[in-house]
Amino acid sequence: MPVFPSYRFLFFFVIVPLLISITFYRLDTFLAGAEFIGVGLLNNPEDIAYHEDSGFIYTGCVDGWVKRVKVAESVNDSVVEDWVNTGGRPLGIAFGLHGEVIVADAYKGLLNISGDGKKTELLTEEADGVRFKLTDAVTVGDNGVLYFTDASYKYSLHQFSFDILEGKPHGRLMSFDLTTKVTRVLLKDLYFANGVSMSPDQTHLVFCETPIRRCSKYYINGGRVELFIQGLPGYPDNIRYDGDGHYWIAMPSGVTTLWKLSMKYPFLRKITAMAAKYGYEPMFMENAGVLQVDLDGNPMAYYHDQALSHITTGVKIGNYLYCGSLLHSHIIRLDLMKYPAVLNKKL
Repeated sequence: MPVFPSYRFLFFFVIVPLLISITFYRLDTFLAGAEFIGVGLLNNPEDIAYHEDSGFIYTGCVDGWVKRVKVAESVNDSVVEDWVNTGGRPLGIAFGLHGEVIVADAYKGLLNISGDGKKTELLTEEADGVRFKLTDAVTVGDNGVLYFTDASYKYSLHQFSFDILEGKPHGRLMSFDLTTKVTRVLLKDLYFANGVSMSPDQTHLVFCETPIRRCSKYYINGGRVELFIQGLPGYPDNIRYDGDGHYWIAMPSGVTTLWKLSMKYPFLRKITAMAAKYGYEPMFMENAGVLQVDLDGNPMAYYHDQALSHITTGVKIGNYLYCGSLLHSHIIRLDLMKYPAVLNKKL
């Protein structure tokens, strides 16, 4: 018969670690000061990319549309435009060196949209003979090379929870050279490879592995990997550099007891996966937010809310934090000057 953990074991090895946190700034009531942009016009805007020259925000929605948003000081004056429909599910968005919009489409692969939306080109959909199942995030180097993730070569987007519950590494970090048209696998055997961001000095990438709550560095010259930050307060999705010495790591959910126990005990993952096959939603999410860290991975501020879930991207534009989501029909905006994080120490 299966051996279940004792209450004493659960207390010392699960409950106690959950009560321990480091000292940094945090805002625990994210929604209290939040504004909503494009309500009802943006269907699950997963990633956000800001084009500084035009002032447009680009975001990918669940209905296949890459939409452009012209944001005004008042959210009521913001304008949402249906720009290009990929016919898939656009997730990660970045900008090429010549104004192209690069899209990581979960179902299509890596796309290049040019000519102000008039031309959409499939750049790559496989590597080493293995097709992408969940093209996820993308970033662009100053030399024009594209770096992107395939979260899983086994499970597609609508099956992503099974990839996490299986507890095996199916993710890959890859590059695509626009000149040679060559796709290279830089790293494989990653645990749901998710967000990726280029460092400001162009020497390395920072990428996220969602279920193990870890972000790592990949050095472009030499391929060395080193830890950036681990033991995150939630499960990392996209990571964005703000041009001002900080990365912003979005987390769709904080650490829940069910998630933590499921990651620790394979038999619980199996039970949860079986329930998911019969329509039960296994990935319960709460206390979503965005963590600001410095270039060494040290936490600086944590913006979150117990009532919030499915936050997938945090982008700092001016004095505002803009957040994308896999659940909501709008972009969330928070004025960081009006609602600053405050120093918090918890033992």
